[in-house]
Amino acid sequence: MKSALLALLLLPLAASADNERQPYACDNGSHIEISFSANSDGRPQATLHFADEAITLPQVPAASGTLYRNETLRLHTKEERALFEDDKGNRRDCLRGNTPPPGAASPAPAAASSFVDIAGSVSYLQRIALPPDAVLIVRIQDTARAGAPARTLAEQRIELAGQQVPINFQTTIDRDLIGKRARITISARIESRGKLLFINDRSYPALTDGQPNPVEMRLKPAARGPRR
Repeated sequence: MKSALLALLLLPLAASADNERQPYACDNGSHIEISFSANSDGRPQATLHFADEAITLPQVPAASGTLYRNETLRLHTKEERALFEDDKGNRRDCLRGNTPPPGAASPAPAAASSFVDIAGSVSYLQRIALPPDAVLIVRIQDTARAGAPARTLAEQRIELAGQQVPINFQTTIDRDLIGKRARITISARIESRGKLLFINDRSYPALTDGQPNPVEMRLKPAARGPRR
């Protein structure tokens, strides 16, 4: 399923739909319903309703409109438009309602191409196993302003559930969030029940000449407080 999520847009809609679902007509003649809500933590999310299943995408930061994504599918909404893109570059341009967008036969707008995928891995040298409840927190930040707090562009929290290093991560930022003088870096930390276990002790650039490169981060153990 995940290798061809956009193919689901060709499936008929479920016979019943609640009042919260909003219909969209797409440039390939397919239709889809989308509902917008929040998860248990209050984070906005979008749910794509198909005939036999539903896919929920959490919201991530975007410079314009609203962006929802998971590992393989992105949904960018702005006013009445919805643009889908999967990890293979397939796109669908949709319009709220039952009428496809004007010029449906033309290529989808370039909005989705402005999204930058940043991926990498996290490890450490110590021969220490992580507890089952450990959480990896990765932040993509603009650290260009000297003496000012870093501006967080995206954050990914990975519940490790026993997984050990190296740990892979991938997140997306809107290229429009990257200013001309921006310095985009990655920070990572591993926590357990709110206690810091490992953290990066140096800067890791996320982009080279404006393009993302895989980043291998090596964390250090968190400093321990003085013994009493």
